[in-house]
Amino acid sequence: MFCVAERPTSPLLWLAVPFLFSAAVLGLMGSAGLLTAAWTTVPLSPVVTGAGVAVAAATSGSVRWKRTWQRTWFRWAYLAAVLAVGVLVGAVEIPALVTTVVGVPVLLGLVFQCLVQNDENRRTADCR
Repeated sequence: MFCVAERPTSPLLWLAVPFLFSAAVLGLMGSAGLLTAAWTTVPLSPVVTGAGVAVAAATSGSVRWKRTWQRTWFRWAYLAAVLAVGVLVGAVEIPALVTTVVGVPVLLGLVFQCLVQNDENRRTADCR
């Protein structure tokens, strides 16, 4: 049986989730392009932005919203705006080295945070 000690997310951290996810994915794409010498630029893909918005939508239920209207109106308007901006900048190409330098540390930070959170949950949960 899996037990999870639910800890609410701060709204500021949640606002960064789509951008952190997108940066991590673009960092992986950039490093793959550099390692294989297949490409030198990485396009800002609307698909990656959409996946980042989906992750933010999935995690929005655990956010500590200060008002009830924020849960409905602010979160969906924010996610729609981020998705619209992602579609608008979808053709912009960024050098693979830049995406690697920015994205790989973000990815490592996210993995570290997941491992620390998982360890804290394991210690605080009364699971067998």
